[in-house]
Amino acid sequence: MQNYLYAVLISLFISSAWADTPQDMPKRKSGLWELSMKMDAGPAPMRMTQCVDEKSDDLMQQQGEKQSKANCSKNTFSKAGNRVTSESVCKLGETTATTQAVFTGDFSSAYRGEIHSTYSPPLHGMKASNQTIEAKWLGPCKPGQKPGDVMMPGMGTMNPAEMMKNLPKGAGGR
Repeated sequence: MQNYLYAVLISLFISSAWADTPQDMPKRKSGLWELSMKMDAGPAPMRMTQCVDEKSDDLMQQQGEKQSKANCSKNTFSKAGNRVTSESVCKLGETTATTQAVFTGDFSSAYRGEIHSTYSPPLHGMKASNQTIEAKWLGPCKPGQKPGDVMMPGMGTMNPAEMMKNLPKGAGGR
């Protein structure tokens, strides 16, 4: 669960960096995506599937933008061809996270992200982390799934977009 929450935080900070130039932000193709996330210090890759559409991705971007304005002193974004680069400096409680991320791919069928973060002071004992995300489009979402649903083996279905919408004001919610 801690890896999942970490991945959501990283996604928020990265999406918030894209918020300044939404017309250039790569859009994932609507449907079911399989994501494999591997942290350098972690066990085997964490695998999950996520049902997305433009609205659920936009909601995550909007929430990331709110978090960025409240917690980040730096967010830069650049796009060249199929390469998206982001750098951020954000507060996570008492820790400052400095993150560099590079994503490559077409975002309609597959993409790969390499994320390097340093923490000062260390976050839960970590001074730095490296994370690799590999994602591929599987097809339409399955019956009964709604955009934003994240399915993790052994943990059931969660919907971060729905959870964020229900946060109290001042905690990243509306």
